[in-house]
Amino acid sequence: MGKTLKLTCPAPAKLNLFLHVVGRRPDGYHLLQTLFRFIDLQDTLHFELRDDGEVHRTNSVEGVAEEQDLCVRAARLLQAETGCKLGADIAIEKRIPMGGGLGGGSSDAATTLIALNRLWSLGLSRERLMHLGLQLGADVPVFVFGENAFAEGVGEALQAYSLPDAWYVVLFPPVHVPTEKIFMHPELTRDSVSITMRALSMPQTKLRNDMQQVVCKLYPEVARYIDWLSNYGKAIMTGSGACVFAEFASRDQAEMVFRQLPENMRGVIAQGLKKHPLHDWV
Repeated sequence: MGKTLKLTCPAPAKLNLFLHVVGRRPDGYHLLQTLFRFIDLQDTLHFELRDDGEVHRTNSVEGVAEEQDLCVRAARLLQAETGCKLGADIAIEKRIPMGGGLGGGSSDAATTLIALNRLWSLGLSRERLMHLGLQLGADVPVFVFGENAFAEGVGEALQAYSLPDAWYVVLFPPVHVPTEKIFMHPELTRDSVSITMRALSMPQTKLRNDMQQVVCKLYPEVARYIDWLSNYGKAIMTGSGACVFAEFASRDQAEMVFRQLPENMRGVIAQGLKKHPLHDWV
């Protein structure tokens, strides 16, 4: 069998089914508790082996210079970590909105680590790839971890969490919310009470996104989308925004709601995944 020269791989989006800010570390990083759920809204990445050690992104991504692209940075970090002399051309088909709290950039970076670990025949463990991912961003490790997860710390302390089948209406307010701006905001709740993983399944446990109130105040468009979606289910923001979602038990229910979507709003119907499509690659 010849050496693999090309790979095409998915990079799924994530939802934060809740997001509590429970404290702050001395270095300023916020301590979080959240529940990550993968969904079938995904980017598609194409990797082609190069033997000259060069790493290039072969298509443009609006608003992201090649050198800043998390995929390119992930590939170069993997080279630096392993001394690998191979390179890659990377093409990215973006479907996940950027800056929306859906983890698109982080997911692309994780898929790059997983795919190049295989393309370059490096044999790194999942734990080592997760450790590298954390150097690229707090959300990268969960995508390498590959399972829906209860997360603590800055988002890197992960425990697998089994979730039932579900469908989501995910809406894309037309605003870009800078994460740092929300974390720095004086009105952000930073002292939510920590909960245990077992408490997640208890009906009396109140789950929310602590950033939602601040984002809605700064970006009325996000509040407008939440208000509309709240007519049909519990609407909540994912990450630090701007995207919002509601969960439904069946595709039919989600489609019924989606058909009501006003013409001036954008969004998708997405299915919750049991695990990352590349879970078995590492």
